[in-house]
Amino acid sequence: MMNRRNLLMTGTAAGASALALPALGKAPMLGASRPSFRRVTLGEFEVTTLLDGAVPVPDPQPIFGGNTSVEEVEGLLSENNLPTDQMEFTFLPVLVNTGDSLILFDTGNGEGARPARGLLSQRIAEAGYSADQIDTVVLTHMHPDHIGGLTEGGTAAFPNASYAVGAIEYDFWNSTDRVGTQAEGIHTALQGLKPTFGDKLTMLNPGDSVASGIEAVAAHGHTPGHMAYHIESNGARLMLTGDSANHFVLSLQRPDWEVRFDMDKAGAAATRKELFGMLAAESVAFSGYHMPFPAMGYVEAHGDGFVYVPASYQMNL
Repeated sequence: MMNRRNLLMTGTAAGASALALPALGKAPMLGASRPSFRRVTLGEFEVTTLLDGAVPVPDPQPIFGGNTSVEEVEGLLSENNLPTDQMEFTFLPVLVNTGDSLILFDTGNGEGARPARGLLSQRIAEAGYSADQIDTVVLTHMHPDHIGGLTEGGTAAFPNASYAVGAIEYDFWNSTDRVGTQAEGIHTALQGLKPTFGDKLTMLNPGDSVASGIEAVAAHGHTPGHMAYHIESNGARLMLTGDSANHFVLSLQRPDWEVRFDMDKAGAAATRKELFGMLAAESVAFSGYHMPFPAMGYVEAHGDGFVYVPASYQMNL
């Protein structure tokens, strides 16, 4: 008759027998894995985020919180179970398939940043598309990690695409006033890209439509003409926030903390509070270029800032 004592003894004997089995060989360590894309439905649209790459970066402060102390920045990171001595930057362009058009928002770092970044062409293929299917390339702004993938092998990476960028943004970087300033590098890069744009470049102002259901939204501050893009299909909404917030904790929970990359730091902080305040009040999902993969989620108002809530299965249904 089997009782608890007999069962325990049987289990102990089985364990001893298992320990006596010869080893079959150690499984190799394979390293951390990363998904390369995520596609969800948004009304009648499909939205795909593409991981152009990820890099570790040391010393979160003063990259973030330049107007506060190292201790405050490290304290907030610790409260959120994050390392205090380094962080990870991810880069996530977005593809939107409206059924009529395939639209790419931002182009990643480009081939010169490989192997850790500049993987957009590979990610597009992994997601089931080809570069020649892309109808329109839209730029939230013209920092190198957003425009680097416009060319591949010295030619246009998206041979059948037209291009769109905010008019204020383009005029700022195109101006010869940038020569002799810290902005000269991007000014020079833009001159080199002009043959790629050709006569296929459209200038956008806030409120302009990229396609039916996709509207440009002013989100200035990070750069002079930085844009967000509001996407809506059958009542389902998503905001592409670009670099309005560069970190899911440091920029959202403390929107007033300065960010090294923001050209107008006060303007960028005001944009964060206004844009994410609207998203929180209206429960609108967003995708941020530097949010943790898959860079889709929501924000909830919390004190003077916001808490990031990653999307789960609600965007699969």
